[in-house]
Amino acid sequence: MTLTREGCCALGYSCCPECSVGSVGQPRGKEEQMLKHGYPAYTTSCAWLCSSDQLLKQLCTEALKEGWTKFKVKVGADLKDNIHRFRFIQKMIGPDKIMMNITFCYCRNAFDFYFPYPQMLDVTELAEFKPLWTEEPTSPDDILGHATIAKALALLGIGVATGEHCQKRVIFKQLLQAKALTYLQIDSCRLGSVNENLSVLLMAKNFCLPWCWGNWPCELVQHLKVFDYISVSGTPLFVFFSRMCEFVDHLHKHFKYPTVIKNASYMPPQDAGYPTEMKENSARNYQFPEGEVWQEHLSSQKAQQH
Repeated sequence: MTLTREGCCALGYSCCPECSVGSVGQPRGKEEQMLKHGYPAYTTSCAWLCSSDQLLKQLCTEALKEGWTKFKVKVGADLKDNIHRFRFIQKMIGPDKIMMNITFCYCRNAFDFYFPYPQMLDVTELAEFKPLWTEEPTSPDDILGHATIAKALALLGIGVATGEHCQKRVIFKQLLQAKALTYLQIDSCRLGSVNENLSVLLMAKNFCLPWCWGNWPCELVQHLKVFDYISVSGTPLFVFFSRMCEFVDHLHKHFKYPTVIKNASYMPPQDAGYPTEMKENSARNYQFPEGEVWQEHLSSQKAQQH
């Protein structure tokens, strides 16, 4: 496999040509392990904001029965509510399970003008729960802001994960050069192409940074993560925190080639290609504005207006 000329330029000084050429196309016999064990995943389906304790208990209980050991917890503007959610979920899943959080950026008051990262203050209050990382703690374009937060939180043993809102390889290159993150994530359909995704994979390898895929829908990274493991990073899958991919139990019914999860791991796809194809009925029903779903929604809006 080769990168386009444009894709190679994205690597800049972050990855020398010798490194990129030597990184690609060396399977190192990892196919069997992938077929047997799959690719480790973490769940984002158990700890949404505004969920009642009863619902959190139900979702965590179901996830534990399915074998999940890594849980993403949503964090909002209410610190007291965040602490309650963390404490409740940790009690449900046990101290041996891994928690990470996603921080929803917000502007509290004029104090933000003098101290632009109030989220960092809140994350320190959550340090007792030992989250693996805080995700997207500030604007995705604020590279130096990420670096400031990452340096401060490293003293607490908390990493910084970001990338799902990064729209180009150059932002990733600068984040890596600034040592602004601990775990690299992408939304594969936000970047411009498969080639652009591959250029970020190579840069992450060059910086020896753990690659923890963030994605939604999950179908769009199936082949990329398998390629990364087999032909680029080669990091042992079950080394603590080395590699994992987000899973959200949502939207799979609309895809012709849905993901397959076993023992909290993605099983490698058996179909060639990039599995973006949706079922005909789903594409037709959700087409804007003629689709059946949109027609019902628009009709409901008109009825409410009258």
